[in-house]
Amino acid sequence: MSKRTMMVENAVSPGRQTPVNADKYEAMRDAYLQVLPSAEPGATPAEIRARLTPLLPQDLFPGGSTAGWWAKCVQLDLEAKGVIVRSPKAPVRLRKS
Repeated sequence: MSKRTMMVENAVSPGRQTPVNADKYEAMRDAYLQVLPSAEPGATPAEIRARLTPLLPQDLFPGGSTAGWWAKCVQLDLEAKGVIVRSPKAPVRLRKS
C-alpha cells in the first residue's frame, strides 16, 4: 500500500517545496488550526504542541510520537501560505491570520 504524499512550503526557505505524508500532515493541520488562537497575543509553539497531543489520531501519532516535528512542519507551511502569522516581537507567538 503506498502512502499519499503532498508538497509543503517553508516560510524560512521561500520557493522550496518538500514532499510529506499527506495523512499525517492533514491530521496535524486540522488539530493545529483547532488549538491555534485567532486573537493576540496568540500562543507559543510549546503551548500549541501541548494542546495538540490529545487531538492527534493514535494510529498516526502513537503516544504523540513525532508530533513535535510535524507541528513545526505544519507551522512553517501555514506561515508560508499566510494562514497563520508570527508575532513581530519575542517570544515567538502564533495566531490565525
